[in-house]
Amino acid sequence: MSQHVVKHATLSNGLTVLVETMPAVQSAAFSLLVNAGSVYDPPHQNGTTTALADWTARGAGNLNSRQLLAELDRLGIQGNESAGTQHMVFRASCLAANLPAALRLYGDIVRKPHLPEEEFEAVLSGVEHGLLAIEDEPRQKVMVELLRRCYPHPWGQPSEGTLEDLPNITPESVRNHFERCVKPDKAILGVAGNVTLETVLPVVESVFGDWTGSNDQTVPTGTVSPVREHLDHESTQTQIGVAYPGVAYADPEYYAAWAAVNVLSGGMSSRLFTEIREKRGLCYSVYATLNTLKDRGQVLCYAGTTSERAQETLDVLRAELVRLGEGIGQDELDRCKARAKSSLIMAQESSGSRASSLARNWYHLGRVVTLNEVRSEIEALTVQKVLDYVHKHPAQDFSILTIGPAALK
Repeated sequence: MSQHVVKHATLSNGLTVLVETMPAVQSAAFSLLVNAGSVYDPPHQNGTTTALADWTARGAGNLNSRQLLAELDRLGIQGNESAGTQHMVFRASCLAANLPAALRLYGDIVRKPHLPEEEFEAVLSGVEHGLLAIEDEPRQKVMVELLRRCYPHPWGQPSEGTLEDLPNITPESVRNHFERCVKPDKAILGVAGNVTLETVLPVVESVFGDWTGSNDQTVPTGTVSPVREHLDHESTQTQIGVAYPGVAYADPEYYAAWAAVNVLSGGMSSRLFTEIREKRGLCYSVYATLNTLKDRGQVLCYAGTTSERAQETLDVLRAELVRLGEGIGQDELDRCKARAKSSLIMAQESSGSRASSLARNWYHLGRVVTLNEVRSEIEALTVQKVLDYVHKHPAQDFSILTIGPAALK
């Protein structure tokens, strides 16, 4: 695997710029993380950041909404704006030659959005449609609600917002959120593609160099304990969500944690798929994933099944999570490593993937993790290392949430 060159610089206003040069591609992409995520949503106005993300692209700088979209299309820029837990995220990809123009357009979107009053109703309507879609899809809703319960408030509140808070969100409150939070200090710009720091940095300086300010709000963090909860839903199916503590991305044992979860749920030969779906035919979908915040993590598990088989599905799911501590086969770890290497090769070819990884690494670790470093960490894993992690962090203290016609034991 070839080694890409990664360089970084920090502007005087606190914006960190990371550039990974990928000579074999013709594209370029960037991911800008601004310290303005949903944890900063005002009380009882969850969804403010999601509304702002949509509103920012409806006209910015010298261009109205239609002109801005036309210019993005003319340059072949594929972009999106979204709300995350900690950050508002602005992403775009294009031909490498068009990166300076893309950065200038997004500089206006981030710094000089029009936030037109006449567009606000459409913005909220879009947020509402997204929330109603979650309500209509219980398998998605169970995981949204599980996150709300397994992380302390406001870290678990959904970045999409909530239907109950939507009426409280006003144009003024969203503009106030923009003025308070969308600042350069601690923002992170990851850029990857057929570009260099030497060519990108002058453009970034001209676009963002005179941007000032800091989001100095503190986020109060509550406490959380394992919960058992059921949400009634008339259906012939039951959605099951299970969470238990894992580790953060910055934890030295993160790769062992990743491998442990991958043994459970890393493809059609993984344990959950084999034991619960293939051998017993208990469910139509089952998986586990490792979810992390900056200082903590959770293993999130999902199973969707018929209501008649829901209790057995939950019982077997928990048993498989606990059974992981009894042993892991070398063949299971080898399959995990093979899947990881395939993913690394694909990531090496994607400027968008690398741009996002650069920014994410810097936020979680304060440094860049190269693909070669990831490969070395994965190759160094042994069955004993993974088992040591599992024994140190066993599957216990479960939070369990179900959605369906009847509660489970």
